[in-house]
Amino acid sequence: MKTHRLSFTLLVALFISLQLFGQTQEIRLFSHRGGRMENDENTLKAFKASYDAGYRGFETDIRMTKDGELVITHDSSLERTTNGKGVVEDHTKTEIMQLQTKQGNKMMFLDELLVFLQDKKGLYVEFEMKTSPVSLYPEDRLKEYCDKLYKKVMEKRPSDALYVFTSSDYRALRYLQSHYPGVDLLLITSKPCNAETIALCRTVGINRLGATMNGTSRESVQKAHKEGIIVSLWPGKSVEDFMLGAYLGCDYMCTDIPIQLKKWIAAKAPWINVKY
Repeated sequence: MKTHRLSFTLLVALFISLQLFGQTQEIRLFSHRGGRMENDENTLKAFKASYDAGYRGFETDIRMTKDGELVITHDSSLERTTNGKGVVEDHTKTEIMQLQTKQGNKMMFLDELLVFLQDKKGLYVEFEMKTSPVSLYPEDRLKEYCDKLYKKVMEKRPSDALYVFTSSDYRALRYLQSHYPGVDLLLITSKPCNAETIALCRTVGINRLGATMNGTSRESVQKAHKEGIIVSLWPGKSVEDFMLGAYLGCDYMCTDIPIQLKKWIAAKAPWINVKY
């Protein structure tokens, strides 16, 4: 009960603070893995549900099979989300196609997602490069992965879409940065937006930072903006997470509850400037 009261108190405080400060900066809200707490994550069903709810912002994860095919899945291990066993990277495309998710959907390959997105307008999509553990993606395999991913994604990108390649593995970001000038990149960190992570982005020449809200302050986000860095915050598991991110002044935010959150904002906080 104490946890629920604390969450409610926090929500009210953030709500009042946002009204007092005034919230004019647009927040781009995007569906994390298609809304992993509402739908079967990283499946076509999930992305369609978010799209039908009005979302044009999405995030997804890509790994590479043993025979070089790009598959949409977060974990290297198959156990959490599918009826398979072992490691994604040790299976062929044919073997992956025979699996089902725990909710009875088929695993999706990158080509299928790109076909779904290719005729959509106003998209913002984050393609997270899942290249860890590092032992599964040594240098030659990493290069193959990055080249395939970039070329497939950009070939099918709608003309008005913003497609961003993200990772916590700087090897993948560096490879794209050096081989595809002008590529949009985002550095993911488990640290907050602070002086350290802002300086890291400046040092490596990446102007998008995906940081945790835990430890992030309004002042640090403002400092990032002054340094020309776009701030995306996570996690997005609840309404309280969204309100905290809005209070902190982020530019982008993921959500695991896209449908619930969109309804809540419309009913309870329509004055917050959100782009879906």
